[in-house]
This record gives sequence, structure tokens and C-alpha cells, in this order.
Amino acid sequence: MKERLEALRVEALQELQQVGGPQQLNDLRVKYLGKKGALTEILRGMGSLSAEERPVIGQVGNEVRAAIEEVIEAKQAAFQQAETENRLREETIDVTLPGKKLGAGSIHPLNKVAQEIEDAFIGMGYTIAEGPEVESDFYNFEALNLPKNHPARDMQDSFYVTEDILMRTHTSPVQVRTMKATNGKPVKVICPGKVYRRDDDDATHSFQFNQIEGLVIGPNIRMSDLKGTLLQFVQQMFGKQAQIRLRPSFFPFTEPSAEVDVTCVQCGGHGCRMCKQTGWLEILGCGMVHPRVLEMGGYDPNEVSGFAFGMGVERIALLKYGIDDIRHFYTNDLRFLSQFVRM
Repeated sequence: MKERLEALRVEALQELQQVGGPQQLNDLRVKYLGKKGALTEILRGMGSLSAEERPVIGQVGNEVRAAIEEVIEAKQAAFQQAETENRLREETIDVTLPGKKLGAGSIHPLNKVAQEIEDAFIGMGYTIAEGPEVESDFYNFEALNLPKNHPARDMQDSFYVTEDILMRTHTSPVQVRTMKATNGKPVKVICPGKVYRRDDDDATHSFQFNQIEGLVIGPNIRMSDLKGTLLQFVQQMFGKQAQIRLRPSFFPFTEPSAEVDVTCVQCGGHGCRMCKQTGWLEILGCGMVHPRVLEMGGYDPNEVSGFAFGMGVERIALLKYGIDDIRHFYTNDLRFLSQFVRM
């Protein structure tokens, strides 16, 4: 049996030296070391040996197994190394090649314009105040001199949640909340945010849009202060050549009230199709805060006065960039939005 084991060792090592691949190597492992392999078959005959011969033959069998396993492991490591080197050659990445350029995004034009408006007023000493978009009827209407059944409420069709809760139609409720929170102290704030009205979507209207309103309250606030503030804002947004004019108007929460026009951004005030040959474009509404609104906010109209103004961010963006349809801002068309990357 010892001679058979030695012969098996020689035969196995010779075959292993000539093995050509991982699959052949595995076949030889099964052939010699498997459960039904040649070495197992020989060692099954140990039962017929004497007690003195069994340890000797067992030791020889273990040596044969170890010799065969050692060569198999060495061959397997060599095949794995060769496979790794081959993959590295075939899958080499040239790191010196230029990569694919990723397109840079940009701030949405409405956000950009809103930030510019905020920066303009922050530079004049204003702070930003915010409030809820789901508002009570009191803050949205009554505190702004619009009691129930007031005919002026027909000016704004609204999205009501309940009889007394609605989606705010302007950011004016934030002004009221700010007045009540300051306990009669001077106020100088702007109120940006989304507002909601039951408008049909078209080139100039949307059921949801962005608005920024401003409020200043203190002793001896005059209409001339309002005009100077708006002129400075307009020239910062549209250039030093821009001028404004105020036209008498009506808002329930201001008295007197005015619409503000800016010289046409396209023709510079000479008259064109965009401004309908007038040389002016309407941009916002404003006025002196109504005494009743001051009282509702906790102020004595005999001691203080104030002015307020409000503008649509979309309206300013339309004029600033010469866009003819408000819906472009909401359709997520990259052909439109990518134009603002360069701005």
C-alpha cells in the first residue's frame, strides 16, 4: 500500500505540472483528493492492515495529500494572479483623458429676482418678515380694513378652506402680524412669500404667484419717503436711468393709494409696442397706511404714520428679462431656464 501511495504521489504531481487552466486543476483535485478520488480509495484498505502498519501508512497518506494540496494551491494562486493581470491589461482606464463635463445648474430666475429685491431693501435697512400661507380671514381681510361683506373683497377671489380659513391672497397679513408683535414700535419690513388667488392661468396670471410687500411705520413718515424709497429700488433693479411715476388709485388698506409705473425697460420711455406707446410700465401698488389699519395693528394714527407697497416677483422678472409669458417660469423647460445660467 505504501508503494501505491508513492506511485499516486508521482502520478498526481506530474499531471499537476501539466495542468493548463483552473477548470482542469479542479478536475484533478476531485480525481485525486475527492470523496471518490484515488487517495481515498487506497486509504479505505487500511482496515486490512495490522495495528503496527496503520500509523505508518496513515502518515504516508497524509504526506501524499499534503504534497498534492500544496501544488494545487500554488497552481490556483498562479491562475488567479494571471487572471488579475489580464483583467488589468484589458480594463485599463486612461486617467489622463478629459472627463465628461457636468452641466452647471443655476438659481431659478424667480428666486434670483426675489433675492435681488430682498437685497435692495435690506440695503435700505429693512428686515424680512414671514408668516403662514394658510391664513385666517381676520388677518387676510378684516385687519386690513376689509370687513365681511365689504364690496372690495370682490377684487380677490379666494381659496377658502373653511368659512374663516383661506389660502392668503397677499402677504399683507404678515404686515398685520408684525405690527401686533412690535407693540407700537417703529416697523420697517418686507414680506416675501407665495400667495393664492382664483385666477385662470394665462400669459400674465396664475393661481399661485410670489409677492413681496413692504411696510414702514414711524413718526412723520411721508408720501415723499415712499416715492424716494421706490425710486431707489427701481434704479437698483433696472438701472440708474429708470424713473417712476405715481398714479392715483384705490386700495382699502392705504389712503392715499397709487399705482407705480417705471419707464419702459425696452424703449427707455420713448414709446414702443411693449408699453403701448406710453413709455411707462406698471410694476406695483402702494400708498400711505390707512388709519384704520394702524389702529387694528395697535398704533395711534395721530402719533405715527406709515407707507406700504406690494409687487409681484413674476411681474418684475417679466420686465427685467423681457419675458412675454409667466407660464415659462413654471414649466421646467431647460431650454428656457438654461438661459439664466449665464446671468
